[in-house]
Amino acid sequence: MSDATLKVLGLPVLGMTCASCVGRVEKAIRAVPGVTEAKVNLAAERAQVSINAEGSPGAVAAAIRAAGYEPLKEDVVYPVREMTCASCVGRVEKALAAVPGVLSASVNLATERATVRFLSGTVSFRDLAAAVQQAGYVLEQPEQGDAEAGDREQAARAAEIRNLGRAVLIAGIATLPLFVLEMGSHFIPGMHHWLAETIGVQNWRLISFVLATFVLFGPGLIFFRKGVPALLHRAPDMNSLVVLGASAAWAFSTVATFAPALLPEGTANVYFEAAAVIVTLILVGRWIEARAKGQTSQAIRRLMSLQAKTARVVRDGLEQDVAIDSVQPGDVVVVRPGERVPVDGVVTEGASWLDESMLTGEPIPVEKSAGAKVVGGTLNTTGAFRFEAQQVGAETVLAQIVRMVETAQGAKLPIQALVDRVTGWFVPVVMAVAVLTFAVWYLLGPDPALGMALVAAVAVLIIACPCAMGLATPTSIMVGVGRAAELGVLFRKGEALQALQGVDLIAFDKTGTLTAGRPELTDLSVAEGFAEDEVLALVAAVEAQSEHPVARALVEAAASRGLSVARPENFASVPGKGVAGLVSGRRIEVGADRYMADLGHDVAAFAEAAARLGDEGKTPLYAAIDGKLAAIIAVADPIKATTPAAIAALHEMGLKVAMISGDNRRTAEAVARRLGIDEVHAEVMPDGKVAAITALKTGGRRIAFVGDGVNDAPALASADVGLAVGGGADVAIESADVVLTGGDLRGAVAAVGLSRATMSNIRQNLAWAFGYNVLLIPVAAGVLYPAFGYMLSPMLAAGAMALSSVSVVLNALRLRVFKPHIPGAAQ
Repeated sequence: MSDATLKVLGLPVLGMTCASCVGRVEKAIRAVPGVTEAKVNLAAERAQVSINAEGSPGAVAAAIRAAGYEPLKEDVVYPVREMTCASCVGRVEKALAAVPGVLSASVNLATERATVRFLSGTVSFRDLAAAVQQAGYVLEQPEQGDAEAGDREQAARAAEIRNLGRAVLIAGIATLPLFVLEMGSHFIPGMHHWLAETIGVQNWRLISFVLATFVLFGPGLIFFRKGVPALLHRAPDMNSLVVLGASAAWAFSTVATFAPALLPEGTANVYFEAAAVIVTLILVGRWIEARAKGQTSQAIRRLMSLQAKTARVVRDGLEQDVAIDSVQPGDVVVVRPGERVPVDGVVTEGASWLDESMLTGEPIPVEKSAGAKVVGGTLNTTGAFRFEAQQVGAETVLAQIVRMVETAQGAKLPIQALVDRVTGWFVPVVMAVAVLTFAVWYLLGPDPALGMALVAAVAVLIIACPCAMGLATPTSIMVGVGRAAELGVLFRKGEALQALQGVDLIAFDKTGTLTAGRPELTDLSVAEGFAEDEVLALVAAVEAQSEHPVARALVEAAASRGLSVARPENFASVPGKGVAGLVSGRRIEVGADRYMADLGHDVAAFAEAAARLGDEGKTPLYAAIDGKLAAIIAVADPIKATTPAAIAALHEMGLKVAMISGDNRRTAEAVARRLGIDEVHAEVMPDGKVAAITALKTGGRRIAFVGDGVNDAPALASADVGLAVGGGADVAIESADVVLTGGDLRGAVAAVGLSRATMSNIRQNLAWAFGYNVLLIPVAAGVLYPAFGYMLSPMLAAGAMALSSVSVVLNALRLRVFKPHIPGAAQ
């Protein structure tokens, strides 16, 4: 099955709480016929599903729902035009229902409205409109209020956070008197007697029963709704642990309250406060975690917010505002000062300066005039202009960037494989440990053995936290990839985030990567009796007839000085040597030293200058006027201003730097000396770059290659990690693992730095998550009791469990403030 026949769905999935949820959702989706791949991200709460023509998004949604989770759906009402009879209704409904991702479609002929229910993130208005148009009708944009309902996915998550907050408040109010009076009875002398004399022991137990029951089966019902079905399906998760632990404490206390005779003498103690506090603390932790997780996708939301909602287009000679989805290629779009460019296109009229920092990370505005490309989402700062729309909808650069970032954020790094293996058996093992703990305490523990066994077993169930392990990797990836996008670094493949931190050497293509990619006039020294501007004007006049890059550099230099360039006569070109012609009756000859020698001109007078220029990596040329040597000219591809600092930063990071160039060795080594590059591969033909990469890999070195993405595709693909330097708008470079949209090498520094920071963050999270469980589960089981007489309270266990997952998310959020260290740059 080719990739072209696959459709990739990005489905928001609500209700996942721990790593075992991820495994269960993936397993359910993969069992759906037609599904070829399924990856679920706990931090993003999204499932990325690849289905072929036999697959059905509706079946995927049903499988998710059957597993106990909720795929986010949208209901949108669209106006439908040109329906005339009842049979039209059926045709439109059939056309809409056939769009992948649509769950149902209902059309009302009287109101001329279609109500479409579809899986969020799988269907665009363009898809629906195209299907209806093919059926012979017209689907229009939703009316105001439907289209502007906001980000439904974000709204759903906000509602989830609000519901959790409400549950925390209600549970907290009911739990507070239980906690205060029960804990006070243990720590405040005389309070126990006061409670017995004023309320009565049995009355207090009845009050505690009511409060604890309300907490468990009111706000705490969320755990039962997920945990009990998981137990029945023999796939227990974190909710199951909470249900078992809290229910065990509640059930034992209920028996002790209403039928104490059923329990061994001296063991009829109550633990209502423990059951209520467990639920309340875990709700608090989940609420904080949900709020923190919301911040991990902030980069995506910021990118999405750059998309204009409407565009001002010229139709029938009039300017009119239309919804962004209605803009078509070829439309003339008007942009005024302070507005965002709605789609991609080419300026046809007017000029302005655009803030393209969303692409490049650079805040300096870029001038745009007729013929210049503009990118949707960039901000117009000063003038007004018109442009012709070229890429719209999913084809815009902004849409591509969002798609790349979402794909990379949803990736499962190789390091995740270990986590998946562990979490697959984690919860069942914890349940087994809890049973073993109960048995050991009951059989071998001191009196009251039953109570001690119950406390220890409940503590084990509650303190275990698969959430922390499940969130350790994806939260860091989400924040790291999002921060990278803000710095102009797009990870096309999430795996590159892990691979890049392990490279030993970074190799750079020279032309267009280390350098600007276009030659410029750098030196002009004239012989006695000649003036610089006069010589340059005459040379440029002859070179204007040549297509050689060096010729263009000389013509541009003359234009920049405002020199008048005459039209030459009798132009002649000698391949590989030079050019000649008559300009205003004067004989002009320009070329290399061998051309001058052929013409009989002695260049010895400029020998010292020529040697110096060669050592600087510049190409010397000579000009003769009317048979006399007039000047030595140097043309070079200038090194980008940001390149030296980027190379220095990579060296500070402990990386070796190599350069691959087609230039002659002397020129290449001169550039390498100026930049402090460690290894040089010179005189490499375009098809020899792969061999150069292979040679650099000797000794087991891991190599990253940075090229301009145009003629470097094979080398980018052959390196361990390929980084393509894009030109701002050029983000769809298929051969690269990473795209640097800023156009300079500081992006490479940011990419390596972020890779290292993200992987370090992941390791910290995993160390905390695994260490937490390995250390505290035995403590909860009571291993400290024989030596220190210490038993971990289930309430403390609940607090620790809530804290563990929250701390993992908060640690990942530190990546949001990452800044690459570049010598000499403002930090």
